[in-house]
Amino acid sequence: MVMLGAAAGGLSRYALGTVITQRFSGRFPLGTVFVNVSGCFLIGVIMTVLTERLQPHPNWRLLLVVGGLGGYTTFSSFEYETYQAVRSGNHWSALLNVFVSVIVGYLGVWFGAFLARGR
Repeated sequence: MVMLGAAAGGLSRYALGTVITQRFSGRFPLGTVFVNVSGCFLIGVIMTVLTERLQPHPNWRLLLVVGGLGGYTTFSSFEYETYQAVRSGNHWSALLNVFVSVIVGYLGVWFGAFLARGR
């Protein structure tokens, strides 16, 4: 289920991101931003329906969320986990998640690129 969802999510991300980038070219990564934000919207809808409104077979979560949205964008998982932390009153944990994911994640990209360049 995860592999099937991931294949569909990854293909959707590539296709949608490419179409948006070609249509609205420029310096701002609009295709990526659209995919990230739409993934956040979708995880909000899907997880709420799966956990609060329905009690479907666990394979639906594996297909749609872990696989589908995981292949589409992991940014939605990051945002949902932050939302859950805030919702349960763990504001510091949510803030730490945002800081580490965004700032430390960026530093990880920078350091990886630095090492790969051999400088």
